[in-house]
Amino acid sequence: MLRQALTDAVKEAMKARDQRTTSTLRMIQAKLKDKDIEARGLGNPDGIDDQAVLAVLQGMVKQRRESIELYKQGNRQDLVDQEAAEIAVIERFLPQQMDEAQTRAAIGKVIADIGAAGIKDMGRTMAALKERHAGEMDFQKASALVKEALSAA
Repeated sequence: MLRQALTDAVKEAMKARDQRTTSTLRMIQAKLKDKDIEARGLGNPDGIDDQAVLAVLQGMVKQRRESIELYKQGNRQDLVDQEAAEIAVIERFLPQQMDEAQTRAAIGKVIADIGAAGIKDMGRTMAALKERHAGEMDFQKASALVKEALSAA
């Protein structure tokens, strides 16, 4: 489903002669093709599934956000703008991210569901969150919130 949406978006961007969007979408497709080839080498002839595609897209966004910070330090506004534009294109294919209140609510529910009692249950809590909310949550931020919630427990 995501792959078809990407293919359709490439066609639309090409028709609109939007070079930035076209190049970003082609970059995504190239990255996915690399991951498919890697998966075939591991015995998965169909390549990666939609969950893995989401993980790749999230990784690409994270990578660009890190680059933006470095470019800001180097006073390279042109590169900051380029990376921000790429993030905007990539995020069109990601599910809506939870805000802090939604993230806290999801963490509270998972903690209650699995019976997490303290910081020693952080790994189990994070695993359950990743299973239930893959693609919807920034797990770097969630990790700090889980630690805070489990420390108070």
